[in-house]
Amino acid sequence: MAAPEFVPLRPNDKPRAYSSPPRRGDEWRPVRPGELVTSGGQPDADAGRMGAPGPDQGYLLNLVPLLRDELHLTDGEALADVEAGGVAVALKRASLFGRAPIAHDLRVAYTVWGYLDAAPDAELVAARRARFEGVHLTAHHYPELRAVVDCVPAETLRMTPVEVAAAHAGDWQALLSL
Repeated sequence: MAAPEFVPLRPNDKPRAYSSPPRRGDEWRPVRPGELVTSGGQPDADAGRMGAPGPDQGYLLNLVPLLRDELHLTDGEALADVEAGGVAVALKRASLFGRAPIAHDLRVAYTVWGYLDAAPDAELVAARRARFEGVHLTAHHYPELRAVVDCVPAETLRMTPVEVAAAHAGDWQALLSL
């Protein structure tokens, strides 16, 4: 680096050149608990049930109140459980497209499970009641929440909201893997 002009220079000083830091003899080893590079590589996202990462996922929590009035819950279903399950499915849909979540993701999630249907099929209500129970308590029921998401195949999530609504009206079982 050059010195400012006001710094006096002595004619006997030699200019310094770059020198590398001393070489370390030991090789790097993954010994800390968080380093996942030993004996199996990185974990498999599907086998490890690690969710569906995507950009700006927290924005979906701002969209949840917009559809709250359109939900049709039956006896024994808690709004918090329905919203938690719907958010998880919507986040999976958004991550499939590699983008932040939008309201249509949440609409598709609710439509698939019949929460936007005023008169859902009794079999669907029984299936969703059993699967959604307690999933808003993700600290204790994360596997159950992941099971709700895993019931909705990627082919269903790639459909448009209009296609999902039409398919749900025709045969709701074709949209889910129960």
